[in-house]
Parts: sequence; C-alpha cells; structure tokens
Amino acid sequence: MHDTTPPPPPSADRFASLRRRGFLAVTAATSLGALSLAGCGGPGEGANDDEGDGAPKRGGRLRAAFAGGGAGETLDPHLSNLFADAARAKALFDKLADYGPDLSARPRLARTWEANAALDRWRVTVREATFHDGRPVTAEDVLHSYRRIADPKQAFRARASLEPIDLDASRATGQREVEFVLKRPTAEFPNVLAAFGAYIVPAHTTGFDRPVGSGPFRFVSFAPGRSALFRRNDDYWDGAPHLDEIEFVIANEESARVNALLGGQVEYAHELNPATARAHEGGGRIAIVRLRGSAMQAFCMKTDRPPFDDERVRQAFFLIADRQELVEAALSGAGERGNDLFGKGYEYYADGLPQREQDLDRARALLRRAGAEDLRVTLDTSAVAAGFTEAAGVFRDQAKKAGVTVDVRTGSKDSYWSDILDNGTLCCYRSGAMPIEAHISQRLLSDSTTNATKWRHRDFDDLYRQAQSTRDKKDRSAVYERMQRRLYSEGGFLIWGFADWILGTARNVRGVETNAPANTLDWARFDKVWLA
Repeated sequence: MHDTTPPPPPSADRFASLRRRGFLAVTAATSLGALSLAGCGGPGEGANDDEGDGAPKRGGRLRAAFAGGGAGETLDPHLSNLFADAARAKALFDKLADYGPDLSARPRLARTWEANAALDRWRVTVREATFHDGRPVTAEDVLHSYRRIADPKQAFRARASLEPIDLDASRATGQREVEFVLKRPTAEFPNVLAAFGAYIVPAHTTGFDRPVGSGPFRFVSFAPGRSALFRRNDDYWDGAPHLDEIEFVIANEESARVNALLGGQVEYAHELNPATARAHEGGGRIAIVRLRGSAMQAFCMKTDRPPFDDERVRQAFFLIADRQELVEAALSGAGERGNDLFGKGYEYYADGLPQREQDLDRARALLRRAGAEDLRVTLDTSAVAAGFTEAAGVFRDQAKKAGVTVDVRTGSKDSYWSDILDNGTLCCYRSGAMPIEAHISQRLLSDSTTNATKWRHRDFDDLYRQAQSTRDKKDRSAVYERMQRRLYSEGGFLIWGFADWILGTARNVRGVETNAPANTLDWARFDKVWLA
C-alpha cells in the first residue's frame, strides 16, 4: 500500500518509472487509545539512515498506527478493504501471488504456474508451507478459499477478480497442485492470483475470531477499532520475521498518529500529510518515507443517477477542474496532475490522450445543452484521507465560476467508504497501486463489488473480457486503449492528481522497503522490518 525516503525531485521521465512502482480506499475509526507500551520505547538516536544499520536484529515489538474501520473491523482477510485491513491480513495470511514494485505478479504460495496453449487452463503448484496449526497448505485449501470468495451471496472484494475462473470445473490434481479451468482464455491469469483480498485460508474455516493463516505472524489478540497483536511465526516458509511481535493500533486522526510517533508510543505511522512531512523531514526526531505520485486522487460521479446520468454533465465537470490548482492547494504540491485515467505510467496506460485543461466556457455550454444551468450538487468528503476536505473546498470554488453550486458535506471517518459506495452523487475518492486491469475488474464492470461510479455497460464488460482473452500483447494493449478512451470521454472518475504517499517511522526502525507501492508485496512488510 508504498514508500521511499525522499529522492531528489524526479525528472519528467522518471515520474513514469516511479509511478510504475507506485492504490485503496481507506477508512477510519476511533482515536488512538490504550496503546501498549511494551517493546522498544521511543525513537532511537540517529536511526533510519545508512550509518550503523548492520545486520538485522531479532526481537522487540513494533507498534504501527493506521487509520481503521471502527468497531465493525474483522480479521476475515476476504473482507479486507482498508489499508489497516490489508496490513493485518498480510501479516497473518498469504496469497498465491502478489504484486511486485512494477505491479507484475510474483509467486508467493504458488511456486509455479503454467498455461496450456489455449490459455484457458492453468496449472498452479503450491509450495511447501504450513498453517499456524501445523497443517500443510494444500490444493483443497486454495479451492476452498477461492470458492468462498466467489460466493454470490457475499460481497468479497476479490470476487470480480476471480470471475474468469470456473471453480466448479477446477480441481486438485495432487495434494499441492491445482488445475484452474477458465471460462475464457486469460493471458494475464497470474494477476488474478495476486488480486487484492485473494488470501488462502484453511479449508472448512468458519470464523475468524482466532484466525489461522500461513503468514509470517500468528494471532495473539484483536480488539476491533483499537488494536491487534500478532507474534512471530518461526516456521514461516519465507523465513521467520525479525520482530518478536507486531502490534497494529488504530488512530484515525493524522495528528494522533504523528503525536504517538513523536512521543514514542508507536514506531511506525501510516499515511502522513505533506505539511507534516515538510515539518519533520531532516529534523532528526523521526524519519519520513515517501513514494512519489503513488496515490490516485479523484472525484467520483455516480453515473446511474441525476445529474451525472447525463454524460454532458460529466464532461462539463471534467472541464471545470483546474487540476494543477487542486494539486497545489489540496496536496501542498506533493504530487502531480492527472488526466481522468487511473494508473499513469503503468502498463497499458493510454498516455497519448491530450492533457485536460480547465475550460469554463465549454463547461457552461455543455451544462446548457444538458438543461443543467444553475446546477446544484452535494460533494461528499471526509477527513478520512489527507487532502480530501481541501480538495472539496477548492473544487467548490472552481465550480462556482461555471455557475455550479457545490454543497460540501463532511461525513464520518468511521463509515465514509461504505457510505459513499452506494449513496450520494459526487464524492472524494482515492486509490493506491494496482494493475490497470485490476482497477477495471474491481471498479468498472457491471458486477464489480466496489463500483463507486456505478459504471455498468455490458459492451464495456465485453471489451474487458476481450482484452483478457487476447494472447498478443500489442493487440491486448489496443483493446485497453479503447476502454480508456471511452472512460476519458464519458466515465465517472474525475482523476485530478496523483499524490505522494508518506509515512513516518522512529529513527531506530530498519528494513522498511522504499520501493513498495501500496497494496504491493513489500508494502507494510513487517516480517522484514527490525528495530536497531
């Protein structure tokens, strides 16, 4: 879900490289409370630089502060949606594959995968690994997990990503070998294995009060909306963690996370805002870690309801936005402008489309043709994410110049993401890193479970399936470009920028990967972190 110690200002062509290494929605919960003070005290002297790092040290408890999801939080990895969910899930569980820093699929529990000539059957071999209770991870566990995720009665986020698999026909061909039968040829099937939330759980698991996974840490305790404590798994297939324990604590307010870090109550604070980074960068008390331009910033227009069911209104809003002003004002300049498409710099990104500029005259003309003069809309926002409330205020003022009245409504941090998924008409939105095809499958297909813009078009779904079934990469790229041109013209995401992702650590924290976009393998990789 993302972080680098700040490099020199990147050149224009370095931005593409950075962003390829550079997605999710985050929610929030309670204030930082009842923090455990066990483990390794406050920030250490002169740490988190290159001097004196030495070999990794074993031991200690690292406390990591995240925004959370309130009392309704769960350790069910298939319900992961927030950054806090994902960080806890990857500590306890594994997926068959995960995304590398370039967003390509890397093997995890899958040791190998191989397709037939038609690309409609894939053989996956599971590596030798054990669950925390000592049972081996088997092909049956894999099939059970995927069938659970695909249950149409559930709203598991990875369900849309697993849609290409015919799970009734797929079968175990050995204790550690699965033959996946697909509904159609799928050239990029390894991305399915790496899908967000597609974790492997033991067969016949019925609850997650005391979860058993195969991940680097074992469950100790969990208080929803407050904290979770996990202990090192000495038998982890990828090497035992350096830490004795990892404790996740919930602090919804960015100021609470920063103060806890400065006060020695935590050693890792997720998601800091640019002003905080500037105030502490190079100051010596804490270390600031950045990844340039890694978080998409957008406004979501619900395309299934007035006024945004009229594409002319959506096109007018594209032209109302002054993207550079939004980056400067809402992100304090810590990012760069977008062009209404996800994944700038990623594979398949349609970078040949002209950069949109504000054009208020054309916006007014489109609104007139749509019969939407003197339009009034409500823009939902929340302090759930850095820059959201600021972006809402800036866009309100920009829209006023086009004759549109925007009423800003500030929602609860605890429930913002669930509230805006189906309710309202216009809202602030963001995403961390994922392949463009995963963004489409999870958010832009008719049956996508996190389709916040309500973009539902069967011909668009067909284009996605055509792209997935196309063996030749050049031809596949052409189909993705067609899809993106349509979204650029009439989609529901007004993507105005890409923000730097920022976190802070105590000076004695080592091993935080600096080339790890959010939601990729090495983001929040606490099994590789140690305390100096």
